[in-house]
Amino acid sequence: MEVPKFKIGNLTANIPVVQGGMGVRVSLSSLASAVANEGGIGTISAIGLGDLNAVKRDYEKMSRDALIKEISIAKSKTDGLLAVNIMGVLSNADDLVKAAVKGGINIIVFGAGLPMKLPNLVEDPDVNIVPIISSARVSELILRGWDRRHGRTVDGFILEGPLAGGHLGFSSEQLEKPEDYALEKLLPDVLETLKPFEDKYGRKIPIIAGGGIFTGKDIARVLSLGASAVQMGTRFVATEECGVSPEFKQAYLDADEKDVVIIKSPVGMPGRAIKNEFLKKLETNGKQKIACPYRCLTVCKIENAKYCIAKALVNSYFGDVDNGLIFCGQNAYRINKIVTVKELINELMTEFIQEKNLELMAA
Repeated sequence: MEVPKFKIGNLTANIPVVQGGMGVRVSLSSLASAVANEGGIGTISAIGLGDLNAVKRDYEKMSRDALIKEISIAKSKTDGLLAVNIMGVLSNADDLVKAAVKGGINIIVFGAGLPMKLPNLVEDPDVNIVPIISSARVSELILRGWDRRHGRTVDGFILEGPLAGGHLGFSSEQLEKPEDYALEKLLPDVLETLKPFEDKYGRKIPIIAGGGIFTGKDIARVLSLGASAVQMGTRFVATEECGVSPEFKQAYLDADEKDVVIIKSPVGMPGRAIKNEFLKKLETNGKQKIACPYRCLTVCKIENAKYCIAKALVNSYFGDVDNGLIFCGQNAYRINKIVTVKELINELMTEFIQEKNLELMAA
């Protein structure tokens, strides 16, 4: 049994693993290039790359320049496939998309917003566009909109289930019953919405499934349901190549299952994080004093926000976890060691092959 390759658009990855884009500054060139060198698709997050003390004009230029630099560094370290993850709610999202294309990125991953005008920003046919979705309804909305307005279709979708990390595309009520929105239930409906557009455009639209994928056995299970690849974020945080502070990684190692909680983000979406001193202090003290000269998120209501999420995430990146937010997936508590990207991917692929061999023996 061999590990299947992953084909998307005009690209082929040697293994069906996409490293999730993790902001702020969690997944940059070091991690993305290491994943790409092992045959997966490495993802650079475009979120929070500017100086948080800069005014809006300077912040946006710094963000753009920093993204181009990260892409350049990553490309100097690998000949593999690279993606950039961009949130639609970023105030400079369009500028970052154009910068990523100019920088020679292979794939644009777009989440936290409907990407209805995205094809207008990505004119290079060699750049694949992959929106993040959480339901068949959203996938159909995008597919119909792009077909009608742009005469094209998506190159693939990332389907994130309710066990994913960071900001989530589900309501707080839905997250109380994650089993009702498990990937096993979401995937069949999404695959069904693709069929007429695959037929019209004469090509397969692959689904990359993410949220709660932890082992090679999980990868085998999700691929057997019809996904073409998986997205994994949390496990890649606990690698040597991930550039976050040792304190950030230690929080993963120290976490128990009860420490993984759902929070209300200042951007108006639920998020999953590790309950630490920062979150405990918020519960006790309430709203922090916020000074925001740059307005990096269009949906952030400064007057109502309890804290600056960009600042909180940057604090954790640099090691001040007691004053920082630590995003994670539901299975973060299962991590018990720091490994290299090579070791992690070898472990995952070994488990995948073992699981598929067991299935063949049982057939």
